[in-house]
Amino acid sequence: MKLYFSLFLVLGLTVITSCKKEIKIETPLKTKSNIEKASWFIGEWGNKSEEGELTERWKKVNDSVYFGESYFVVGGKDTVFGEHVNLEDKNGKLSFTVTVPGQNDELPVTFEMTTSTDNQIVFENPKHDYPSKIVYNKVGNDSLVAEIFGMKKGKTASEKFLMKKR
Repeated sequence: MKLYFSLFLVLGLTVITSCKKEIKIETPLKTKSNIEKASWFIGEWGNKSEEGELTERWKKVNDSVYFGESYFVVGGKDTVFGEHVNLEDKNGKLSFTVTVPGQNDELPVTFEMTTSTDNQIVFENPKHDYPSKIVYNKVGNDSLVAEIFGMKKGKTASEKFLMKKR
């Protein structure tokens, strides 16, 4: 009887351990939110040239909004251009909303993100004349290039802004 019990116990343990299924719990890869894709915007950027000094500043307001401002100063004292930008992740879409004093009746203009990679984000608003497309290119951790494209006076136009992190 002891022999049968021992065989039964060994056989039972063998069946239990051989049938044991390994359970893996996989955690999904965390994907970046749209606003996180633009985290490299954060900070102060600028460029000095013979024409003047361009400054662009970005700060994180919260987990879904970044605030940016840029301005161009001539002669160290005269601001000839300035704008405010809200970069906002709304309903899974990243919007780049620009307000420029003295332009567009002071109304904001919104550009939607159309494409993004780790080093480039493209915003477009085909209904707006100039610019209708805004492209930010991360050249390195300390430099970026912003480009704008569109129609000016019936002709295709573009501008490029090279900036270094300060």
